[in-house]
Amino acid sequence: MVSMSALDTTTSPQKRRVPLWDNARWVAVTLVLIGHAILKLIGESDVAYTLYLFIYAFHVPVFVAVSGYFTKSEPPDARQLHRLLTDIIFPYVIFETIWTVLRWILGGKFVLDYSTASWTLWFLLALLLWRIALPYLVLLRYPLIISIIISIGAGYLPNIDGTFTLSRALGLLPFFVFGWKMRQWQLTDTWLELRDGLIWRWRAGAIGLFALLYLLIGLNIETLRTLQVRRFLLYDEAYAIFGYSEFWAGGIRLAVMLLACALIVAFLMLIPRRTTWVTNLGTATMYIYLLHTFVLYPLRETGVLDGPQPAWVLPGMIVLSVATSFLLSTPLVRRLARPFVEPKARWLFGTTRATPPGTIALPHRERT
Repeated sequence: MVSMSALDTTTSPQKRRVPLWDNARWVAVTLVLIGHAILKLIGESDVAYTLYLFIYAFHVPVFVAVSGYFTKSEPPDARQLHRLLTDIIFPYVIFETIWTVLRWILGGKFVLDYSTASWTLWFLLALLLWRIALPYLVLLRYPLIISIIISIGAGYLPNIDGTFTLSRALGLLPFFVFGWKMRQWQLTDTWLELRDGLIWRWRAGAIGLFALLYLLIGLNIETLRTLQVRRFLLYDEAYAIFGYSEFWAGGIRLAVMLLACALIVAFLMLIPRRTTWVTNLGTATMYIYLLHTFVLYPLRETGVLDGPQPAWVLPGMIVLSVATSFLLSTPLVRRLARPFVEPKARWLFGTTRATPPGTIALPHRERT
């Protein structure tokens, strides 16, 4: 992973970046912005709710799978542990503190609780848990199947809640493992070597899948609203909490996960394989992810988007999301925000040694 983002690759800077993945990162994080931007509209607008469910069917799974694709499954060495601190833990503490202070300034109580992630910060805690868990999971014969069982099982346990974002981390765990498995299957190499003629056949199928999904959601939007399908797409609550106490509730999560895995593959098929104007922007996904909430927060909290809205508001929020994603990718924003998003904190680290000075490592058969 390069140092630009905890959401980026784990490859060394010397290795050539694959444009496909940077393109995918930027598109995926922009979909995250759109989903957050239109949330206030879905209560009054079936059109907005249709788009919301369509996006949420795959955009977070894509984001998680891309992170899993570039995560090493070996036990972490000192360098990787260092990166867990600087890329995940330190940014989480910094931004959780900022949000606590901001809410206090706006009239709320000052409650500094690092066990409960503010808004989008859940992803950092979940990413930390996934990276810690992956080396243990891959020791097992069927890590993907086991992760699916864990995800489904967690939904039956109401005591697994949002503390340290555990419910979401377990719920979305299969997508992280699925991303890792895609690298083991070498799907990217196969896809990049495929001829253009075959590429467009697969892309036509992917477009058909997305079109069919959008059509089905749109035609059944009232039913989906009644069934609270949105709650299944968030992966952050036990089934019984939103009215699904039946034994078969886990089957719905399984169906949603299988659909999402198919949509992950279809999404990647539609992403350009070559360098585009968004490729460089895809190296700044952490900046976009952590900073966009400060842009959207006033719109979400001031009541501007409450109640019925004119027809232009939905496309306006989409345009705003894309523009925000572009703006937060710019070099100026990255330079100004780097101390918060990518804190080096060199003063916290000392010189570590694998073996204490003066200790002699004995050969294996001489140890007691």
